[in-house]
Amino acid sequence: MTEDLSPAERYAAARRRAAEQATALADFREMYDFGLDPFQIEACQALEAGKGVLVAAPTGSGKTIVGEFAVHLALKQGKKCFYTTPIKALSNQKYQDLAKRYGADKVGLLTGDNSVNSDAPVVVMTTEVLRNMLYAGSQSLVNLGYVVMDEVHYLSDRFRGAVWEEVIIHLQESVTLVSLSATVSNAEEFGDWLDTVRGDTEVIVSEHRPVPLFQHVLAGRRMYDLFEEGEGSKKAVNPDLTRMARMEASRPSYQDRRRGRAMREADRERERRQRSRIWTPGRPEVIERLDAAGLLPAITFIFSRAACEAAVQQCLFAGLRLNDEDARAEVRRIVEARTASIPDEDLHVLGYYEFLEGAERGIAAHHAGMLPTFKEIVEELFVRGLVKAVFATETLALGINMPARSVVLEKLVKWNGEQHADITPGEYTQLTGRAGRRGIDVEGHAVVLWQRGFSPEHLAGLAGTRTYPLRSSFKPSYNMAVNLVEQFGRHRSRELLETSFAQFQADKSVVGISRQVQKNEEGLEGYKESMTCHLGDFEEYARLRRELKDRETELAKQGAAQRRVQAAAALEKLKPGDVIHVPTGKFAGLALVLDPGIPAGRSNGHRGFEHHDGPRPLVLTAERQVKRLASIDFPVPVEALERMRIPKSFNPRSPQSRRDLASALRTKAGHIVPDRHRKGRAPAADDREIARLRAELRAHPCHGCSEREDHARWAERYHRLRRDTAQLERRIEGRTNTIARTFDRIVKLLTEMDYLRGDEVTEHGKRLARLYGELDLLASECLRDGVWEDLNPAELAACVSALVFEARASDDALAPKVPSGKAKAALGEMVRIWGRLDALEEEFRISQAEGVGQREPDLGFAWAAYQWASGKGLDEVLREAEMPAGDFVRWCKQVIDVLGQIAAAAPRDGSSTVARNARKAVDGLLRGVVAYSSVG
Repeated sequence: MTEDLSPAERYAAARRRAAEQATALADFREMYDFGLDPFQIEACQALEAGKGVLVAAPTGSGKTIVGEFAVHLALKQGKKCFYTTPIKALSNQKYQDLAKRYGADKVGLLTGDNSVNSDAPVVVMTTEVLRNMLYAGSQSLVNLGYVVMDEVHYLSDRFRGAVWEEVIIHLQESVTLVSLSATVSNAEEFGDWLDTVRGDTEVIVSEHRPVPLFQHVLAGRRMYDLFEEGEGSKKAVNPDLTRMARMEASRPSYQDRRRGRAMREADRERERRQRSRIWTPGRPEVIERLDAAGLLPAITFIFSRAACEAAVQQCLFAGLRLNDEDARAEVRRIVEARTASIPDEDLHVLGYYEFLEGAERGIAAHHAGMLPTFKEIVEELFVRGLVKAVFATETLALGINMPARSVVLEKLVKWNGEQHADITPGEYTQLTGRAGRRGIDVEGHAVVLWQRGFSPEHLAGLAGTRTYPLRSSFKPSYNMAVNLVEQFGRHRSRELLETSFAQFQADKSVVGISRQVQKNEEGLEGYKESMTCHLGDFEEYARLRRELKDRETELAKQGAAQRRVQAAAALEKLKPGDVIHVPTGKFAGLALVLDPGIPAGRSNGHRGFEHHDGPRPLVLTAERQVKRLASIDFPVPVEALERMRIPKSFNPRSPQSRRDLASALRTKAGHIVPDRHRKGRAPAADDREIARLRAELRAHPCHGCSEREDHARWAERYHRLRRDTAQLERRIEGRTNTIARTFDRIVKLLTEMDYLRGDEVTEHGKRLARLYGELDLLASECLRDGVWEDLNPAELAACVSALVFEARASDDALAPKVPSGKAKAALGEMVRIWGRLDALEEEFRISQAEGVGQREPDLGFAWAAYQWASGKGLDEVLREAEMPAGDFVRWCKQVIDVLGQIAAAAPRDGSSTVARNARKAVDGLLRGVVAYSSVG
């Protein structure tokens, strides 16, 4: 090709090659045995040019190469680089990768409970650690040149997302920021914000998957492609799947058949054939199918920890073996080496032998309830190809480097903490992004299992949509407020908060609303012109008409409400055995009261219970139906027409009993004609305000206009549009400076509590500045009031657990077990202090619903923390806590983290025992399974 170039062009090309060879990127590329993708080269070149970068690319596409180039640049320039990750497991993994590449002497690790070579030029850490460094003004920030924020899309996380924004806002201007994100649909918007707060930032978006992904549906014995093969970007759903879904939808249900609907023989035959083709295959069957098709290793996502464990057991019971003898021996060697430090008695409690059997066969679970050591083993074995089938919850999709050839989704619905909800396109993309190992697989496969009610079109929508918008979850907190005021003062802090991505997005949304307000105002001018009347002020006349209509509506509502009160009062007088006439509704007519439905215990064998909308009598109708009626069935008062004795032997579930009593009811009262309820005089007839408004209307000049009703229609449109415009203006006002207004309310509360005095942070405020966490203010108040003085280390651990623990599901049935004595009194005092804070927050309009404020402390882990810190055995503690080992370890580590903060924040003048006991409590908790789990 060079022969075709002119001498000048060849010279220019040679100059370009020489310039490229002189760059840091050229050295960096030589460290890898594969070529870089265009998006990686573009991002690296921007970094070397001194720009910040935002890289948004699919999972598994190699975004981290850009982060590693930032590490390379920092070392080359003699600067520091901090590599931040959202979870400790990712930090641990990244630390090992970088230490292997650059040497353990140049790479450090800092997580909540691990510190390795923290003064190294390259330090991997969780994002919270960097945030805490920034607020503390740590010396480690000196000579910091680059910060890599891996998985930056975590800033959408409603619990922890604010930390990412705090770091981005507070980093020194001299620091170059490298933001690595999953594919998001508003990367440009996020890039615009980064440009505003961090300076020149290059946005690089790549939607190209290095390993193409194929979508399938597994139904019965057959795996169907989700999309038809065809030309063009618009893919059609496989017609076989559409036909199967239609056939299943048309199949009569069990209830239909029970009702006696006849089925023709041809329909029965078709259903038999269909059932033989379509069913949801069992978990062992799915793994066997994938193995036969050469689609292992696979990750099956099941949105339940218990179901993940059950899936492994089902595969073991089915006799599945995915490893040969050599692989089994290698698995046993690795597992035994990694668990050598765990005592035998603990191994038994942790289900080690079941775990080992599954791993030897190439099958394992992976979820947050597992011991972290076991999770790490699964990750290592999976990457090495020694575990070929993993059943995991969605937490595995969040950054852990475990790519597979195939990903299986059992269902497209998951429990979101409040209800079963469809997974979103973003979640589907995140989960299936694991399929396809770069450099190993030619293609990746996403397999969804057929379920009853399955919709191929819905799945195609999930698979074909790239809508995963980044939404800020930033909210000011008490700790943030005192730290900001101490560093910048109130005014500058307020300005800083207004630069958050949350406010940026809110302000951007205001632009569209403002445009709508302008359009509305133009429309109002036109409507005003159209309703102009030559006889007088039609706007005034329209106002009188509206006032009259509003007054009539108000009186009508009052009348209806009065009738409802009278009807409810009449219902409350009913007794069992009263014969009534139900005036309206589906069960109108003669009825016998079995239970008046008023708050009570039991009456005539029928349970009475409280109803918020008034009494709900249980009646037997003349047509032999037993029904509980509602107040809506009684728009007018009802009274007893007759009395009847209800036999003691009456059973409302017995058709014979109902028939006999209904017959007696018709005999007793069938001839009675109920009195018709006469309506009284309408309140509007005697209302002075209505009379005045009608007189003013008749006297108004516009009343005599021949085009009056035409003007009135324009006036009504004008009124509606003006009302809508006022609502939009209120929305603009509500969205402008929202973060700063919340900050102002927090500052007022902290001033009231003597944490702040103007721009001065008091001693109490300085203590709060060292306490990070959801219940930062509660912890500070407990230290201030001496609630934890004189507690021994185990009792202190129990109390501190209430600041971090949150039960997975709320269970109000039983009060949690707590230690007796001083610990119980201290926990009670903590709840009382929280009640005081809650009342203060309500007074200052600080709302937990907005993500700000202190939730109630949860005492559910207090007994487990106390037992473990007291030196009890793992078996006893886990048995009494009824908690998986992984959860137990994770909560212990969070308690240890907060105990460390309390030890640093507590008084050290010898008058307090809290700091010393907090350190002893850490030692008591950091033993056994908690100590030898390297990540939490």
